[in-house]
Amino acid sequence: MDEEPGADVQGPHSRLRDPAWQVCPRARWLWAIQGGLWAAVLVAGQVGWWFLDRRGPRDPHLVVALISGVLIVAYLVVMPRWRFRVHRWEVSATAVYTQSGWLSRERRIAPISRIQTVDLTRGPAAQALRLATVRVTTASAAGPLVIEGLDQHDAVALVESLTAVAAAERGDAT
Repeated sequence: MDEEPGADVQGPHSRLRDPAWQVCPRARWLWAIQGGLWAAVLVAGQVGWWFLDRRGPRDPHLVVALISGVLIVAYLVVMPRWRFRVHRWEVSATAVYTQSGWLSRERRIAPISRIQTVDLTRGPAAQALRLATVRVTTASAAGPLVIEGLDQHDAVALVESLTAVAAAERGDAT
């Protein structure tokens, strides 16, 4: 048996490929800001630990602070670049494709006929960077497809396009 698994479904020369479009390069800054906020919470916890723990030597505090500092800097330098290389999206005539993650990757594909809602969100950091997130909700138990880090004009155009395509689709969206 020389056929690849799924060859009968996709055809013998079909290959699952990465979605075509990357998110906006400014998304790296958004992810760095979000990571920095989590780092600030971690640092605040360590500062609280420093002031509340008065009973012994300070060496454990210094070791944890040094290790945390190195890990935080590495995280804030590596994570946004890595995520930017992974996060991709594409819309075809029949489906919406997303790929996201950085330590583990998730690829989602939803048929246009299954789209129930299309949402556009922009938090404070995203607004400052002129970015937006598009959420495509289907009947899937896995939740919505999320495209984070789109240029706000591209996101608005995508939402309008998907809304028009989904409204014209004769499927039952379930």
